[in-house]
Amino acid sequence: MLDQTFNSVYTKFKLHFYKAVFSRFQDREASLTTVESFCMEIIMALGRPTINEFARFVQISPPNAAYKVNSLVQKGYVRKVQSPEDKREYFLEVTQKYIDYYNISYSYLNTVMDRIKHRFPEEEVEHLEDMLHVISSELMPEIPLPEEPAQS
Repeated sequence: MLDQTFNSVYTKFKLHFYKAVFSRFQDREASLTTVESFCMEIIMALGRPTINEFARFVQISPPNAAYKVNSLVQKGYVRKVQSPEDKREYFLEVTQKYIDYYNISYSYLNTVMDRIKHRFPEEEVEHLEDMLHVISSELMPEIPLPEEPAQS
């Protein structure tokens, strides 16, 4: 039962994201493709990855990753920032253009979180937060994220 309930919540978040991605195809001439949207989600989640770190994470060749990143740079969603220590290395940073794009989808997460805070007592919300922290930090070691929030 828990797996079905969790899958339902996860599916609703995914579907909301997909719906937002597809609705943008009609709204913007230079919209991100679906694959580019996934690439941007990954780059944002990884923090400031290098092209090689991005390539390793998505398990594609560095030249293929560089091609995808260059397309995102041309569209203005990513910028490459040269490493001060190693001039051959570049960190990928999302631009304000992408943050504005991303916030349209992310606002749904905020909406759901606000609903949780209003629906449940504070102690239950804190317990949910603790459980989610354990799930993220301990039970999903295959997908480490930079700067995971400290447990409260």
